[in-house]
Amino acid sequence: MNESFQTHLELNKKIAQNAGQIMLEGYNKAISIELKGRANLVTEYDKKTEQFVISELEKAYPDHSILGEEGSSKQADPNYRWIIDPIDGTTNFAHKHPYFCISIGLEVNGEMAAGVVYAPLPQEMFVASKGGGAFLNDKKVSVSEVSLQDSLLGTGFNPSFPELIEANYKHYQHFMEVAHGIRRCGAAALDLCYVAAGRLDGFWELALNPWDMAAGLLIIQEAGGKVTNINGTPFNIEEPSILASNGHIHQDMTDYFAGQ
Repeated sequence: MNESFQTHLELNKKIAQNAGQIMLEGYNKAISIELKGRANLVTEYDKKTEQFVISELEKAYPDHSILGEEGSSKQADPNYRWIIDPIDGTTNFAHKHPYFCISIGLEVNGEMAAGVVYAPLPQEMFVASKGGGAFLNDKKVSVSEVSLQDSLLGTGFNPSFPELIEANYKHYQHFMEVAHGIRRCGAAALDLCYVAAGRLDGFWELALNPWDMAAGLLIIQEAGGKVTNINGTPFNIEEPSILASNGHIHQDMTDYFAGQ
């Protein structure tokens, strides 16, 4: 494992654990909620968590760039960019549904180098560094080996892009007919980690942001999985769609999407 990436990873883990405690403070009491869209929520704890993470990163890496979901972005050294989702699954969090997480990824020279996704309620820490493998609570994980007909898939419906929801209903129906089942859990960063750990065999979504995908992207790749655009073209974190899988079902899924 690259020693520099490992150093970044250890910092990520410490920050994520401490941020998780801030999230749990909000989870266990009444909180204020704002609307960024009809069903696009932000809470005071999204902001508190992001402010904490960024303050810790700026102490350690004052010259690095930062991209945060809640607007705390910073343009600095373009070769190092931290990509942060303080609470992925805010709607779950606001409704006291336990499926949510924090995602922190480090991009170096345009490629993901380290990533952490921490789900504080089950205390599950998914981590990866480039070339170093993927781990869940310090135990190495890898993707599944099942075929599409034996698979459990995941997807998401982003309320910020209502024009894509109807299209995804069609995709959902198709894969319900060919796979064992589909789960829509509401936190893409954690869904990607579930693919890495073999809890899901594939995941797709039509409209995501870089902070939803950054850390999970690397964790899947280091677990032996495959990530592309929805149509099978090379993945670009600045583009909205993603298809992530165990690799065995990838061609079947891209063949379907390419034909739509």
